[in-house]
Amino acid sequence: MNKAKGNFKYQDRIDVLKQKKASQTQEKIKVEGILDEDDYGRVVPPVDHWNIVANHKDGSFYGIDGWTENFCSLMDCHPTYIDANDAFAGRWMYFMSKMRPNKWNPEYSYDHLLPDIEKYDIICGIGDDAHFSPDYQMGVELGWGGLLEKIEKYKAINTSDLSRQLYAAHERGIRSVQSWIKRHVDEARSMAAVEIDERLKTNLIEMAQVNENIINNAPSTLREACQWIIWYHLASRTYNRDGAGGQIDELLRPFYERDLANGIVDHNSTVYYLACFLINDPIYWQLGGPDSEGKDVTSEISFLILEAADKINTSLNITVRVHDQLDQKLFDESLRYLIKNQNAWPRFSGDKALVDGFMKNGFPLDVARKRIAVGCNWMSLPGLEYTMNDLVKVNMAKVFEVAYSDIVKEHGDASTSEHLWQRFEMHLSKAVQIAAEGIRHHLKYQIYNEPELILNLLSHGPIEKGLDVSNGGATYYNLAIDGAGLAIVADSFAAIEQRIERENKLTWQELSFHLKSNFEDIDGERTRLLLNNSEKYAQGRSLGDKWAKKISELFSDFVRNESDAEKKHLFIPGLFSWANTVGFGKAVGASPNGRQDGQPISHGANPVAGFTKDGASLALASAIADVQPGYGNTAPMQWELDPTLATQEHAQMIGAIIKSHFELGGTLINVNIMDKNKVLEAHEDPTKYPDLVVRITGFTAYFSMLSKDFRQLVVDRILES
Repeated sequence: MNKAKGNFKYQDRIDVLKQKKASQTQEKIKVEGILDEDDYGRVVPPVDHWNIVANHKDGSFYGIDGWTENFCSLMDCHPTYIDANDAFAGRWMYFMSKMRPNKWNPEYSYDHLLPDIEKYDIICGIGDDAHFSPDYQMGVELGWGGLLEKIEKYKAINTSDLSRQLYAAHERGIRSVQSWIKRHVDEARSMAAVEIDERLKTNLIEMAQVNENIINNAPSTLREACQWIIWYHLASRTYNRDGAGGQIDELLRPFYERDLANGIVDHNSTVYYLACFLINDPIYWQLGGPDSEGKDVTSEISFLILEAADKINTSLNITVRVHDQLDQKLFDESLRYLIKNQNAWPRFSGDKALVDGFMKNGFPLDVARKRIAVGCNWMSLPGLEYTMNDLVKVNMAKVFEVAYSDIVKEHGDASTSEHLWQRFEMHLSKAVQIAAEGIRHHLKYQIYNEPELILNLLSHGPIEKGLDVSNGGATYYNLAIDGAGLAIVADSFAAIEQRIERENKLTWQELSFHLKSNFEDIDGERTRLLLNNSEKYAQGRSLGDKWAKKISELFSDFVRNESDAEKKHLFIPGLFSWANTVGFGKAVGASPNGRQDGQPISHGANPVAGFTKDGASLALASAIADVQPGYGNTAPMQWELDPTLATQEHAQMIGAIIKSHFELGGTLINVNIMDKNKVLEAHEDPTKYPDLVVRITGFTAYFSMLSKDFRQLVVDRILES
């Protein structure tokens, strides 16, 4: 029973929820240890409450029956979660996909690809989950009952054994979610019956009614719409970690405007609902941007969402879409909150390059405008694409190492940068081909490994066709392959060209010796500094810039060449490493740019740390814009700003750099504004600043939840910014 709290204001409730989230974060660290990924809204589940049901001798579960049985089994006993201060019921607790001992069905081996995957240090994505976007609009229009009716309609049309199995699985999954919601209705009413604070009692009664209304029916109010979306993403998160959102302001706008006109909500209650909605889980949501005709979708609720985010100011993944018609007030407000809170939100995406690039794939303008920022580095057409965004990566630094080893064995001191380029080109082509083969293998067998039973529900095609979204059910297969280590490779080529070929300060034999010895002695350190001080990528018309653009164009061409019109497979290149810079670096020995053995590779499309001392922000914006792959996927700009250079007085300058980057062809900007001394203290003792949030790559996380290696990534970027 809660104690009476008198005249409870919305902000008081939000503060209680923030404190509870902070304690839940610390509990996750204490119970589960370090988690090097998104913060999520997940809470620690009860001990030994539920365990997976294996359907394979290896102790894991696979296929339609395996996933259905485990998901429904979990839903049927999943603990309820209700906080009387919250507007919404539910939290997710279980990482089903991480609870399996193996993620790929061994019956569909890809052993034939493994030698080259290891040779080039490729992250192949085979068996990885989700990473495409549902269409939440479909969900709030149909509701759970409407989705069941849709299944009933199409299962009479598609009658193959596989279709019947899929329809039965989807029906069972929905009914399990409905049962989960119903148990929360009962729990809320039980809590209300003993609650002595009248405001909290009323809130619990309303919460119960909201949830009862949406068990079968589509939501009709703002609160119901938010709660329906929460239940869907809680189910999808539990099933396989899906975290993609949508155009949240436009999605909620009709409900808000109708409720406001009917006197159901006012400013304060709306902000409270939105704050509770955002604190539930840091899903990737987009604000602003064009509709299909190019008109800005910014509305009153866009500003209310930013205000609500400011109220909670936790880990958030909100992206503002910058385009020519964007409401300047929304842009200004987003900058104000970015600078005020210094919590790495919001971030910004560039509409022009994304739309123009996606249209180069043959898509019309109105479709290209619908492809929005809903993931770590990625764009998606909600409900229309199967993409494997941010799952498949080629370690170009490793490819370079393989090529370098080849040519020095063949040519020795007679090697040339042209020899190296030709061999790099050959190996990069092979690496991209292997990555694409991995994707094709995944598409062929993923239904027998991990069917997308929850995301199928809000995709256009799977229910209509009776096919899984991974196996013919999607409208489009726009498949992502990202290149990583661009700056390492570009700067290595530049150092070789400058120090060996132009200046004759080093021979190939000497370079190879120092690479093998990891620059270990005094002469080695002198050589390392010589190489490290060569012309670098992002210094402006440098040798590094020349090589970086050439490498990006080559990689993009190779990825594009893997497309197959007959199979409707469109491969789209990007430049992104996620946080794999640490792992990728451990697989690569010393590099000709002066990087030592095992050190992390460069981050995404960013230059190496310390590339320039003056005008770094403008140089960064210009260089990264110049190496964009250019087909609608991103090469994000990771931007670190010191708080002394990021005050409200600097807002106009920061905004100008953001817009300049996008005018030059940039696609996505992630911004951290962090105090160097605070971060260094937190790195030594994470418990000092448990609320410190940083944007690691495309995602935000509590600094205290990260491993030492991950924290070091952030520290290195800040020290060099």
